[in-house]
Amino acid sequence: MLREYSRSLSTLLRLSDLVTLGAAWPIAHLAMQAFGWAPAGAGFPEPPLLGTAVVLFSWIGASSVMGLYGSQRREGLRNELAGLGKAVAAVALLALAVAVASRSAGSPVLDLGLVGFSTAFLLLASSRVVLRLAANFVRRRNYNLRYFAVVGSGEQAEAVVAQVAEQAHWGYAFLGYVREPGAPAETGDALVLGSLGDLPRLLGDHVIDEVIFTPRRGRLDWMESAVQLCQEQGVLVRIVLDGFAGASSRLSVTEAGAHAMLTISSTPTSSLGLWAKRAFDLLASGTALVLLSPVLIAVAVAIRRDSAGPVFFKQRRVGLNGREFDFYKFRSMRVGAEAELALLRASNEMDGPVFKMRLDPRITRVGRFLRKTSLDELPQFWNVLRGQMSLVGPRPPLPAEVRQYLPWQRRRLSVKPGITCTWQVSGRNEIDFEQWMRLDLAYIDGWSFWGDIGICLKTVPAVLFARGAR
Repeated sequence: MLREYSRSLSTLLRLSDLVTLGAAWPIAHLAMQAFGWAPAGAGFPEPPLLGTAVVLFSWIGASSVMGLYGSQRREGLRNELAGLGKAVAAVALLALAVAVASRSAGSPVLDLGLVGFSTAFLLLASSRVVLRLAANFVRRRNYNLRYFAVVGSGEQAEAVVAQVAEQAHWGYAFLGYVREPGAPAETGDALVLGSLGDLPRLLGDHVIDEVIFTPRRGRLDWMESAVQLCQEQGVLVRIVLDGFAGASSRLSVTEAGAHAMLTISSTPTSSLGLWAKRAFDLLASGTALVLLSPVLIAVAVAIRRDSAGPVFFKQRRVGLNGREFDFYKFRSMRVGAEAELALLRASNEMDGPVFKMRLDPRITRVGRFLRKTSLDELPQFWNVLRGQMSLVGPRPPLPAEVRQYLPWQRRRLSVKPGITCTWQVSGRNEIDFEQWMRLDLAYIDGWSFWGDIGICLKTVPAVLFARGAR
């Protein structure tokens, strides 16, 4: 939707194009051999450092001049390919001129010439076609949607919604309008979720990733408490700035179509860091499921032999911004244990909405060992692999627990839940509920990819020595 999205895509595209350019000449050489235009079996001429540097650096300049990495939202494929062709032609002319002037014998630029640059263009053009096809594929399946509501009414609010709807590849889904004070009872034929006074309830009842404010000039008095409420719960805030001047340089200004917005985020926003986190999640969880498969099988056999019932325990938990999902663990309690919870509430040893009991009678003999060693958590690597959880993040709560949260505690739902977090390496059940919540919020505020790696490393001794486990 916004500039950070475009910057991230632009960075990946730049790197991809540089790799593609580097691969173009070996591919062209193989093609010439296949068509008999070059001696069969002849080795690929080693590219000189100067020629390679000229091609890559001239591409950076030419692509910048042609605006290849700017927003292509309003550009058709034909115009984008035309820009690619002009940039490749400019690089070819400069590289050929340098090769001739330096008399580089055996240079791929001289040997392959037109074929090499034609191959480069075809590869670059193919990547753009594939990218657009992938975007269309994702759009048609509504994958990875972010849900947003608009606080405001009238033409400005409707224009923002319409412009976002035109950019389906952004992956945003509109939930409805929230009426600001003094607004008319209805906003056209659009869905009205409620008034501003209903915002606390709406944030609790709906999956809302972002709230866009479209205030009318001179009517900003009602916004402060609403923005604060969104920040407390980790919901991204965007403020349409049309007609307003003097935005502070310390604020993050982004754009949606023709609309300028003030972005206020109380959650991690580094696209590169978050992508690295997801890549690490996929690699680590996939590897763990494969390498630990003998352990998984052994635990499953032990559970079946110890007590009647299924091997796995499935439970609804709350994830990113209120999304519910099926959470998996190895079963460590007897069948029907959840129905017995009400009888044990008086023995709860944890304050707040969470239930913890050191000598819980529902836990089986094998289950007690699994909990002590955290082996019951291993099936959650499947949740990580599916993208519902991360290796590191606040533990996913039960829906009933979330309904008892104070507004500021809901911000722990603003990131994906995890298998381990600061709480896991800080005594786990030895700390009280409020301290647990504050540790989770401190993790969110100070998040970094390398911080996640550090928590993973600290989790190993915490699990081995069963620190705070019950």
